[in-house]
Amino acid sequence: MIGIVNYGAGNIFSLTAALERLDLKYGMINSESEFDLYDRIIIPGVGHAGTAMKKLVDSGLVPKIKSLTKPVLGICVGMQLITDFSEEGNSEMLSIIPVNTLRFKEAISKKVPHMGWNQIYSENSSLLFNGIDNETYFYFVHSYFIEFNPKFTTAFCNYGIKFSASIQKDNFYGVQFHPEKSGEAGEKLLKNFANL
Repeated sequence: MIGIVNYGAGNIFSLTAALERLDLKYGMINSESEFDLYDRIIIPGVGHAGTAMKKLVDSGLVPKIKSLTKPVLGICVGMQLITDFSEEGNSEMLSIIPVNTLRFKEAISKKVPHMGWNQIYSENSSLLFNGIDNETYFYFVHSYFIEFNPKFTTAFCNYGIKFSASIQKDNFYGVQFHPEKSGEAGEKLLKNFANL
């Protein structure tokens, strides 16, 4: 069963709708003790990383999240939260995966935010991408990106610059795109996460 960390970071309707379509059982985590009710954890997030981190700190859930040994998936801003630092609000993040979240510079000559469908390229055989072809399109909406680091990057994307589309360290996984808005491939990824 999947627990969704409910720390007030935006609309999670599309995520819960996708889980319902896949018949994956889920519930909301509002307190530290509720983490024990679930065997998979999703950290969602939309909007501003600095604000999201402040909400997470205010929720009192940070120490518990950092100590988790069960599979954890950060989606979009949820992925940025598990990095060291974000230029969005110049904020310290959870420091679970030692990479930084940076702003797309205007010099990339691409429209910011990066919004719409883009291909991702697998770097290794992450279990999240089981049965998903390399160069599959996923749906992105973001103005900040996670720097490419071959040690932690499991898939990358190009948008004027090569950046991490997904990262992993131990039981912590992150995806910059929105699997819940990415059609069949996104649903397959959520199913893979539920089966880790």
